[in-house]
Amino acid sequence: MTNIISIVTPSGSGKSTCGYCGPPGGRSATKSSFKTSLTPSQLSCEVYQKMIDRGWRRSGSYCYKPDLKRSCCPQYTIKLDALDFKPSKSQRKLINRWNRFVFHGDGNDSSMDVDGKPKPKEGKGKKSDSKGHHPFSLIDAIHESEARFATGEPVHQFEVTLEPSSYTEEKFALFTNYQESIHHDDDNEPSGFKRFLVDSPLYRERIPYPSTPPSHLPDNYGAYHQLYRLDGELIAMGVVDILPGCVSSVYFMYDKRWEKFSLGRLSALREVSLALELHQAGASDLRSLYMGFYIYSCPKMRYKGDYAPSYLADPEDYTWHPLETCVPLLEKYRYACFSHPEHSLEGAPRDVSYRVSDVASADLRDIRLITNIRNGIIHVTPINASTNWYYNRPVVLSVVDALGLTLAKEVLWYIQEDGFDDDEYE
Repeated sequence: MTNIISIVTPSGSGKSTCGYCGPPGGRSATKSSFKTSLTPSQLSCEVYQKMIDRGWRRSGSYCYKPDLKRSCCPQYTIKLDALDFKPSKSQRKLINRWNRFVFHGDGNDSSMDVDGKPKPKEGKGKKSDSKGHHPFSLIDAIHESEARFATGEPVHQFEVTLEPSSYTEEKFALFTNYQESIHHDDDNEPSGFKRFLVDSPLYRERIPYPSTPPSHLPDNYGAYHQLYRLDGELIAMGVVDILPGCVSSVYFMYDKRWEKFSLGRLSALREVSLALELHQAGASDLRSLYMGFYIYSCPKMRYKGDYAPSYLADPEDYTWHPLETCVPLLEKYRYACFSHPEHSLEGAPRDVSYRVSDVASADLRDIRLITNIRNGIIHVTPINASTNWYYNRPVVLSVVDALGLTLAKEVLWYIQEDGFDDDEYE
């Protein structure tokens, strides 16, 4: 990877109203979600990969890490092994149903098989196994109905393209439609859309393919929009980050008119296929789809476990554990530690001040604070040697703890001279 400088401004630890405790379930959305956050002006994709492996996630250019012990609905990072993924029968049917629609429209057609997949023409079908079954290829099935791959003359023109994240009126119109029809939110502005789904701190870095990749794959790591167009109309959009070790799913939105085709579930399958294709094209470390957070306490968020094999990151040592071995602990405890089950916690979380841990002076000297930039040269100083270290100490230490010492030393820190409000800390 290239030596891209990552620059972060720490925000520290704070709390907000939990977004997962509302109906259905009969509970009021008055409980608290705690997190540690920072705002990067620039991040290398390699650094961000390391951050999400430690439980971080981004919303636009804002990065945050949930505090699982203090939050009412702990959020565990979940990843799917794309190389070992085998679509279930229901997942295959979803793909085949969409392909049938693109090829033949909504009407019934005798040329479809029991899964809703076009039957191969005599003499031109795919090779069968010894039982006469046609092997299912996720990549082939995902692309089958796309205009650039389709054979024959489909009823509909379906296209999926991947482009660097950017703002257009077309994308904002889709976002507004989605927010109003699905989330009943009519308070949407272009600035909010840009801040949430367009802005990104990720520095675009070349993917080291050993040879020229297929034309539909990206040349660079970074933040992307995956656009779904049917007969020229934008009907859905996925927001994804393509990183050295994974495709990270950020957000998905769609036009409600196409809700019956379960486009959200289809998008996850398409993102698995993207990870597979990138790996096969030579991005050898890219093996996974990160699906954000798995929140067991919120039933509507458990669907991510339908894609297997999936793993959860341990909240203390960040090792990966098979989802099926984690569920019994999640059923028993509010906060579950998979590597050390004895650390798991029952009962409601306590709303207490965040206790920061001290860091040795020798380690603090290796955490570099930007003092100024002159003639294109960045000047730094050890963070504990800066004049305002005393006032910013609690905020800095909370973010150092969330990043881990190794990563905290890898980035450059920038702190405004007026410092932070440290009322949250003890």
